[in-house]
Amino acid sequence: MSSLASETRAAVRGHPFLHLALRADVVNYTAAARFLDIGDTEAVTAALRRFATDIPAFTQTDCTPRVSMQSGLGEGEATDALVTVGETHLVPGAGALTGIVVAGDVSVTALGHVLSCLALADIEPLAAAGTEDALIVVVTRRDGPTALRTVERELSAVPQYRAIGE
Repeated sequence: MSSLASETRAAVRGHPFLHLALRADVVNYTAAARFLDIGDTEAVTAALRRFATDIPAFTQTDCTPRVSMQSGLGEGEATDALVTVGETHLVPGAGALTGIVVAGDVSVTALGHVLSCLALADIEPLAAAGTEDALIVVVTRRDGPTALRTVERELSAVPQYRAIGE
């Protein structure tokens, strides 16, 4: 049988937005306990407060990732690919797609945040990939400038997605 504290932690991990809110210290604990609906509200509220103290706070870094736009992407040979997803190799100079490239101090977990922000801007990426020091999101040419501004704004404002040396 698990404790209420472990149930609370598991429930929070099932809702990444709530984990981010706890990490940023911007959560209404009682409202979060009601949202989770896993037990007595007061007890879950107390468990959330204890859990929040164990979550590392966001750390600001001096390095901001470089965000650029690569126009003219299309399908081509694997050896020339800027990004490969499955059997699709996207290369520069072969089409009408645009890649938003993030390089430098960026965490691969930023890809999820970038995709969420693009969805809120009504931009549907056609492909996306990430490594420990680079991300790319491929969009239509028309969506390129808005996607670029969105990614620049979000990654400069949200330090937890930058790579942080421990």
